[in-house]
Amino acid sequence: MLGTRRCKLERLDFVVAGAQKSGTTALHYFLSKHPNITMGDQQEIHFFDDDALFVSEPDYEELHKHYGPLGPSTIAGDCTPSYIYHETAAERIWKYNPKIKLLILLRNPVDRAFAHWNMQRFRGREPLDFFDAVREEKTRIAGAPPAQARRFAYVDRGFYGQQLARLFKFFPRDQVNAVKFEEFRDKQREMLTSIFSFLGLEPLRSVRSKDRNVVPYERAMNWEERIFLYNLFAEDITKVEQLLNWDCSDWKL
Repeated sequence: MLGTRRCKLERLDFVVAGAQKSGTTALHYFLSKHPNITMGDQQEIHFFDDDALFVSEPDYEELHKHYGPLGPSTIAGDCTPSYIYHETAAERIWKYNPKIKLLILLRNPVDRAFAHWNMQRFRGREPLDFFDAVREEKTRIAGAPPAQARRFAYVDRGFYGQQLARLFKFFPRDQVNAVKFEEFRDKQREMLTSIFSFLGLEPLRSVRSKDRNVVPYERAMNWEERIFLYNLFAEDITKVEQLLNWDCSDWKL
């Protein structure tokens, strides 16, 4: 039957491009539950931020091999949160498919930094306490291989303004759907409906909310740390408000 014909993937339709520790694991879960979406065979494919794949002309089969044949009404996506942070990923994605749609989840950068440190601590990768790790960050990531450097980029990953500006050099605003993590967390059904609409799909009939990728916190962030980080991010938060026409008062002290 014609309606059951399946085709080889030619190009991805969308990517969830960031940011890490901002609800992307939960979003991947909900996207993968939609009958008209395929997210490939793994959550983070890391194609467009793998510099080794772009030394010469990229072989997109290295990306497409993660996807089986698609039905006629199925769209394909990749969820790799570090794409927004990687300096050349936006241009690589644009060269691959200039019509692709991008989903971006952004979280209060102060909370994101602490959540990132806590995850690394939980995995046994971070010997330093949070404040020490923040103060040592520039030294630690200078000269480190990109994959290693981004593990400890607690602060650097949170400068969304410059990351969005880089994205908007290549993609028009109507191809980018930026979602605030705090709204995604508190108004999940409403935000998911909006996200599926952006992708040209009907919403899921039932959404069973479940926290994903949650690790226990070793301790709470103290006030000194929060103030220190906010002062680092304050100017960039204003830039985010201007770029996205957002009210980020809940990100401010």
